[in-house]
Amino acid sequence: MHDTKYKRVLLKLSGEALAGEQKTGVDVETVGKICDKIKEIVEMGVQVAIVVGGGNFWRGRQGHQMERTTADYMGMLATAMNGLALQDALEARKIDSRVQTAIQMREIAEPFIQRKAEKHLNRGRVVIFAGGTGHPYFTTDTAAVLRATEIKADVILLGKSIDAVYSADPKIDPTATKYEEISYMEVLEKDLKVMDSTATAMCRDNHMPLLVFGIADPENIVRAVKGEKIGTIVS
Repeated sequence: MHDTKYKRVLLKLSGEALAGEQKTGVDVETVGKICDKIKEIVEMGVQVAIVVGGGNFWRGRQGHQMERTTADYMGMLATAMNGLALQDALEARKIDSRVQTAIQMREIAEPFIQRKAEKHLNRGRVVIFAGGTGHPYFTTDTAAVLRATEIKADVILLGKSIDAVYSADPKIDPTATKYEEISYMEVLEKDLKVMDSTATAMCRDNHMPLLVFGIADPENIVRAVKGEKIGTIVS
């Protein structure tokens, strides 16, 4: 076991993080770079679960003229495609993995079963959770908190396009202040949009720490599990 701060982590990846510069679909090179770092932390002895979004294929707001439930289910199917892409890249790197979905897709993935997920993690397999929560009106951020709580993860590693939590969007406001640490209550009160409010409140209520960092440099995944000072800790 290497010198790591966390033993079991849940890595939350947006769909866009898998798309690279092309912004849509799956960029094989980008996924490969992320999976190289996941392999590295697995070989350090860290148990890794992943929740993946689907925004590179479909976002619920794209279907604003649709019935909301239909649009959300389409988004869940998009996360399953991303889950399979991650699994393929991990298996190519000789990392054993399992995709578990909140909606049954027996031919391509296991259904989510909490005890089975924990068994896989204890055996050194990466478990990829797809399909969100399996219910409309909930985001994959909420799914990440739910799964992290269920598998008793030490922390949620939230890889984002911005490298930390700021008082405002630093792309718009150059005077925005970067937080090294912040509480969930402050995030909610200041409406900082780290995650949606349901996910943020769930983290707070279940005492689940969250580390927000920039995924543009996948090496940050390794730095995070080593406990290096990157991004923002929300607790």
